[in-house]
Amino acid sequence: MNYIFYFLIVISIIVGAINGKLNDVVNSILIGAELSVKVAFSLIGIMAFWLGMMKIADKCGLIVFISKIIKPITKRLFNEIPENSPAIGDIAMSFSANAFGLANAATPIGIKAMEELQKNNIDKTSASNAMCMFLAMSTAGFQLVPATVIAVLIGIGYKNPTEIIAPTLLVTSITFLSAIIMARIFQKFWKPQFPNKEDK
Repeated sequence: MNYIFYFLIVISIIVGAINGKLNDVVNSILIGAELSVKVAFSLIGIMAFWLGMMKIADKCGLIVFISKIIKPITKRLFNEIPENSPAIGDIAMSFSANAFGLANAATPIGIKAMEELQKNNIDKTSASNAMCMFLAMSTAGFQLVPATVIAVLIGIGYKNPTEIIAPTLLVTSITFLSAIIMARIFQKFWKPQFPNKEDK
């Protein structure tokens, strides 16, 4: 990726010089650099806010409450893991972070959920169906409020940044359901793995 960006920058400078618009290219680079700093600072604020909200939700037991609500769903989607597994709470937190558009916050939570799912995985050399399902759902990234995108739009001075909510909700809902359906279809080709199933 670094090579691609380097190539694009060099080509832009060369083409600008050939067309006599090198000053425009340099000005665009400087303006873009300044804008990136503004966007970064706007992201810091909203990320700090939502991360704090997630921490409060965890401390006050809201995440446990959410886990209980989605328990019937997780039992059907992740039927390989025990009902009392800590992975269920981690999955709930990860989905909550994704739902509010906090992909950066969801990443460490998702890693922790994967570690818990791995503990219930019989074949440690390959991902279980539950792990694949969680990965597919996390990658699809269902979002109720795209906080990061809204922060970027605010940073660049967009007049109505919240209008992105409706189309984002529609698109991510479709991708989220598609990911679940595809994961369930591919699970038909692999035998589900249940902990201690050999003893039953």
